[in-house]
Amino acid sequence: MKRSPSPRRLALAAIPALALTACSQMGPAHKAGPSGVAKGAALQQCETLATSFRHDQTAIESATVVAAGTLRLGGHEHSRPLPQGAAPAQPTGGNPVAEHCLVKGAMHKRKGSDGRDYAIGFEMRLPKAWNGRFYYQGNGGLDGNVRPAEGALGGGPLTGALMQGFAVISSDAGHSGPQTPYFGLEPQSRLDYGYQAVAKLTPMAKALIAAAYGKGPDRSYLGGCSNGGRHAMVEAARGQAYDGYLVGAPGYRLPNAALAQLWGAQQWAPLAVPGATTQHPLNPTAKIPDLSGAFTKAERQLVADAILGKCDALDGAKDGMVQAMQACQTAFNVKTDVPTCSGDRNGSCLSAAQKDVVANVFAGGRTSSGQAIYSAFPFDPGLAGDNWGTWKFANSVALDPLSVGTVFSVPPGMFDPLKVDINARLPMFSATNEVYRESGLSLMTPPGHENPVNLAKLKDRGAKMIVYHGVADAIFSAEDTRQWMLRLDQALGGKADSFARYFPVPGMAHCSGGPSTDQFDLLSPLVKWVEQGEAPQAVKATARGVGNPGGANNEVPASWAPNRSRPLCAYPTVATYKGSGPMEDASSFACR
Repeated sequence: MKRSPSPRRLALAAIPALALTACSQMGPAHKAGPSGVAKGAALQQCETLATSFRHDQTAIESATVVAAGTLRLGGHEHSRPLPQGAAPAQPTGGNPVAEHCLVKGAMHKRKGSDGRDYAIGFEMRLPKAWNGRFYYQGNGGLDGNVRPAEGALGGGPLTGALMQGFAVISSDAGHSGPQTPYFGLEPQSRLDYGYQAVAKLTPMAKALIAAAYGKGPDRSYLGGCSNGGRHAMVEAARGQAYDGYLVGAPGYRLPNAALAQLWGAQQWAPLAVPGATTQHPLNPTAKIPDLSGAFTKAERQLVADAILGKCDALDGAKDGMVQAMQACQTAFNVKTDVPTCSGDRNGSCLSAAQKDVVANVFAGGRTSSGQAIYSAFPFDPGLAGDNWGTWKFANSVALDPLSVGTVFSVPPGMFDPLKVDINARLPMFSATNEVYRESGLSLMTPPGHENPVNLAKLKDRGAKMIVYHGVADAIFSAEDTRQWMLRLDQALGGKADSFARYFPVPGMAHCSGGPSTDQFDLLSPLVKWVEQGEAPQAVKATARGVGNPGGANNEVPASWAPNRSRPLCAYPTVATYKGSGPMEDASSFACR
């Protein structure tokens, strides 16, 4: 098969149809070849690791055998913040995980400058039947919890890296639950959260694998969604210690995205019900302003239906999904394609003021001088989903002020999100002082992300990157990720797709959910690409309707088959109906 064209060359040539399982060998101009298939080994020790393993600044707290079936992978959400004091839940239901060794420990225990105790807590799961690979599981949100190291893959998968035989590590990125509201005030804890925890844990984890199996990993992979995707993208630019990167919904400009949320909250507030409040998502005893009345669920469904009316058939099938994402942004206009209210709002129209705010929010926030705060967002019918509303109307006044105020700004300090001066806040992300010697943007974003030519070293040594993003993501924009891919392609002379490919997921919200086919495995294609040189072009994705063993998604429309499937297509190709075949089956669609 021919290699798919880079995004920069989309307009220059038509793209031939590719079968669902199509792969392409890297062309002769790309000298970096496959790195060789990893070879597994048997687990040689488990409980004795608690006393025998030694590594600098590392304390092993326990090492125990976990019987087969004790841990079950249920496809739960890995980027959602946890309430205060809550411990991450062990997965229930779903598929049983085979016998493995669970090692718990901490690195770099210290007394912080704020007088609190800090450490980089971790757990590592070492399968009895190991495939010779290591997977670093990047977690989401503000971290702060050691989530089960099952090798989360984003979306609602039926498998994970641990189930596939990887040794997997998960960490709290340098602070634990009770510290989460305060860790950003402690300078070193900021740095650990930003990028240093990954750099410190990586060599330790590889040494622990060598102690357990008698050999280190042949291949190493790093993956995560949301902030976990940011962790992966930052490591790819800073450390480059991995062979494969699985980057989901990357908040690689997390400070900018969070500030755009505050800007958005200030746009929604005048349209909301005056004085309305709702429960704080992390603190059940606290209340926050309720902005959801600015753009109700019925009104969002109205807009979603209008988007489908304009864009559903652009991919050749009227099926309640918009695959032709980029074409839709040109075809749909919220001001002309949605009815304007002539009287009171009743769910069947939008007021002129609402249309202005919706258009402005999707176009991307700007300061009063016109400086872009973050990115535009693509219109997608998934905006009707609950996750979209939670991020725009609740998290924007509950979570984003915490991260902006205590983690990203110099100097730190809390504020009223509906009154904060956005113009004054943006420069604080670039500021430093004698206490915080690295700026929020420096510690959070990948170096060179505006011109990622430094990733040429990854390409040249054969490393690979797969990026995926829900088109209906309300906090990190799929358009921002697409623009990063375009810059990468330009920086590498049109050859980015020889080592990095982007898979947008129509309808999917932040990391999972929405009216989408959000159950997919992109790790297996990444491994095949790294180790055998087979580049992924199309990957099967399935809806999680009623009865799905990975956990049902209640936003799968009732008109869909509960197991509807579609190909996820490497950008810029689009899943296009072939003109015949069952509408519910991926085999009826080709990436064109």
